[in-house]
Amino acid sequence: MIQHVMPLAASGLKIDWTRMPTYNTIMSVAAGAGLLLVVALGRQLLAPGRITTSDGWALAFGALGFTLVTTGLHMTLTWPLAGQGFPFDNIIFGEPALAFGVFLLAASFYLWKRGAELLGDDRVAFTARVASPLSLFVFGMGLACFGIAAAGWKYTLFAAPPEEPISGEFAKWPILEASFMSGLYVLVGIGALLFPFALRRPRSWMSPVIGVVWGLAGIAFLIFGGLNYFTHIGLIVNTM
Repeated sequence: MIQHVMPLAASGLKIDWTRMPTYNTIMSVAAGAGLLLVVALGRQLLAPGRITTSDGWALAFGALGFTLVTTGLHMTLTWPLAGQGFPFDNIIFGEPALAFGVFLLAASFYLWKRGAELLGDDRVAFTARVASPLSLFVFGMGLACFGIAAAGWKYTLFAAPPEEPISGEFAKWPILEASFMSGLYVLVGIGALLFPFALRRPRSWMSPVIGVVWGLAGIAFLIFGGLNYFTHIGLIVNTM
């Protein structure tokens, strides 16, 4: 999850990109798409009708999970963003992406092998029982999201340098981007903290709240990640 962190710097910033490979662009797009698909599947499970097939969901979750696990695992284990003094970035982006990727891969595997079990009339209660043990990890990552958000606000992280297109226009007000990105982590964290309790009462007020916060965060991560393909390329061109 997934905008890069760079320091505010004077004009003429130069970055040795061979020492700091950055690929949180695709991580952001995949995380956003994953959140939106989780919300969409949840709505289908709670809808009165039946899910006609689970194959498409298994393929989608598998593709997104593979993307997030490979990039998140590499960032978590190798700390590529520490090359020029930003080791905390690997925690902020790599570990949440790895965890979410594992969730998606687990869901993909289950839907591929036993997705037909979700087609019955008792699918809501059945899904809640199956997901309940994993919900403890989801809850823990919700706490992590709040920790990341608090760090973003306290240390004014997520600020882009002036050399980055679009985002760099707000370099004089680093609190703006810090608040935006920290706010997204708060949204994800709210849904994750409610998730275990929503499984106990799937049709309570908590399920719509989770759908709203994860849906808003998913849209933002998806659009922001797509935009970053331009802003990150521009930053590389301007700082080589």
